[in-house]
Amino acid sequence: MKSSVILLLLVEIFLVQHVAVLSVQQDFDFFYFVQQWPGSHQDTVQGCSSKPGKIKSDFGIHGLWPNYVDGTYPTYCDFENPFNPTSISDIEKKLQKNWPVIDCPNNDGLKFWGHEWDKHGTCSESILDQEEYFEKALKLKKKIKLLHILHKEGIKPDGGFYSSYQIKKAIEDEIEVTPFISCNDDESGNSQLYKVYVCVDKYAKKFIHCPVLPKGSCSSSKIYFPRFGHIDTVETGDDALDV
Repeated sequence: MKSSVILLLLVEIFLVQHVAVLSVQQDFDFFYFVQQWPGSHQDTVQGCSSKPGKIKSDFGIHGLWPNYVDGTYPTYCDFENPFNPTSISDIEKKLQKNWPVIDCPNNDGLKFWGHEWDKHGTCSESILDQEEYFEKALKLKKKIKLLHILHKEGIKPDGGFYSSYQIKKAIEDEIEVTPFISCNDDESGNSQLYKVYVCVDKYAKKFIHCPVLPKGSCSSSKIYFPRFGHIDTVETGDDALDV
């Protein structure tokens, strides 16, 4: 009799845990779609491979991250569905171009993309499977061509300084929602343009006003936009930036 009761308790515990995992996968509220500038990434601990010629002179995708409206976020929601490289075989070249690896050591991207799926993508799998997760990120990048948007407003990676207002307004005028700008500091202590966050609905289809903003901010209202590649050859046409 006691063994039966213990067995029932164990079954109940398993079911509660299983339901809890499923609820984490399904009840996120929105995504952060994050792009980063490689010329600023080289000033991070892992950014030693950010060299013009090896990495495209363009903003690259960092991630598509499920979040809750209370400012928290789920991670590693399904260890039974790890990254499968065959899921992105048809779009791998597009990922190499638009979701590049800019950490050291630079590799073919599978480790980086696998990390993003395992940590973040699994928490959206009730809506997006692995291939859809990466395809949605590529489509979002096509909708928000940051370098082109900024270049149109005279904001260029030319080693100059621009106000945070200028940068945010240029992007907001294009996509009709306000982005969040993240900075890091270069060796001279300049606050430089690093990452751009845009909020996206939970189906990863449309940009939305952010229910909550990420933590941190730029330490200065004047933001340095470091060179990366040749400013005279910045790609701004639709074909050049197409994914």
